[in-house]
Amino acid sequence: MTQNLVDLVFTAEQLAAFDAALDQLETLCQGFISLTPDERRSLRHMGSVSEPYCRKTLSVMSQNPQVIPASVNLAGGLQDLATLDTLAPRLDRLQRLSERGEDTEAALGSDIMSLVSEGYALLDVAGKSQGLDSLRKELSVRFRRRKAAKDEGTET
Repeated sequence: MTQNLVDLVFTAEQLAAFDAALDQLETLCQGFISLTPDERRSLRHMGSVSEPYCRKTLSVMSQNPQVIPASVNLAGGLQDLATLDTLAPRLDRLQRLSERGEDTEAALGSDIMSLVSEGYALLDVAGKSQGLDSLRKELSVRFRRRKAAKDEGTET
């Protein structure tokens, strides 16, 4: 029996609204930056253990401005924390939505693979008497490539 994990069809209006919403998000997120993998690795990360330390230190610094030299951008640090606090829940929502999109994409692909596997088996059995043998052989290329790759991987 063929699986059907997801049954989803978009209307043209839904796709237009989806694209418009993405355009709006991209516009709203113009201030976001992109880091290279090397830049990302070199960053000091504020994880869950460091976050309370950072918050408390910023609080103590702002309560004692007399010990903070003018060259230290305390206002910038406080603004970064405020921005992080307003951005984080929105990024959490985006991440959950993205994960649901990826799960839906995987389910759609799995539904297709399940149906195609069932269909190929039917073509393999019934297609011989229906004049579909050459088409079935053409489709079997997928399995030969996979088998050849396995054979090459075992030759060491």
